[in-house]
Amino acid sequence: MDFIIDYKLILIPLIVMSVAQLMKFGRYVFRHGFDFEYMLTPGHFPSAHSAFVTSLIICIGYYEDISSPAFAVAFAIALLTIYDALRIRINIGIQGKVLNRLVSQLDDLKEVDKKTFPHLKERVGHYKSEVLGGISVGLLVSTILIYILDLSFTIT
Repeated sequence: MDFIIDYKLILIPLIVMSVAQLMKFGRYVFRHGFDFEYMLTPGHFPSAHSAFVTSLIICIGYYEDISSPAFAVAFAIALLTIYDALRIRINIGIQGKVLNRLVSQLDDLKEVDKKTFPHLKERVGHYKSEVLGGISVGLLVSTILIYILDLSFTIT
């Protein structure tokens, strides 16, 4: 129990991220069937990255105070991570989709070997609803875990 208490500031966000990723995988399995490769795929609902950074903010704010330098750093990292998911990585996915479409049209060109063009991932970022879902998972699961830890700490 001491290990959990000592490392709660990183363990809680890691658990939250795992919960979000398992939720995402469960949704995929329900819709498309089991595919182990999808277990760690980025993108889709809920955003595990957003869940992680939200949990980090909540844990540091709760245990260290929102006026601490650690909270400021966690908040800045959260903003960068969420911005990256919403703006940068979603555009990489759109570019992947366009390039995949272009490569599929190469059949007309006999001198081009399509095998030299790998199929690019088309979903590496998140839509707003997926990020909001991740933030919600981070908020809810972190709050529950903090409550459980505080409850078990006061009982012992």
